[in-house]
Amino acid sequence: MANIKGQLKRIRQDEKRRARNKAVRSELKTRIKRARAASSPEEQAELLRIAIKRLDVAARKGIIHPNQAARRKSRLVRAVHARATDAGVH
Repeated sequence: MANIKGQLKRIRQDEKRRARNKAVRSELKTRIKRARAASSPEEQAELLRIAIKRLDVAARKGIIHPNQAARRKSRLVRAVHARATDAGVH
């Protein structure tokens, strides 16, 4: 355990950030999962919009890398559109 005052503070800050980042990452997974599993096209469009918004916010705040956000959004949109096309709705 550190015994330098500045390092003790850094440990406390890191723990707060870790908890906050973990919560945001967990929410991202949930939003993406819901967008993929949506049944109706209207519901799917709304959940997709929310998931993309959350990914953008996470990237802007530095929780995930901007390229990772772009990659996840691209894959999500492709998956949702593929599912809509398979269902005969487009």
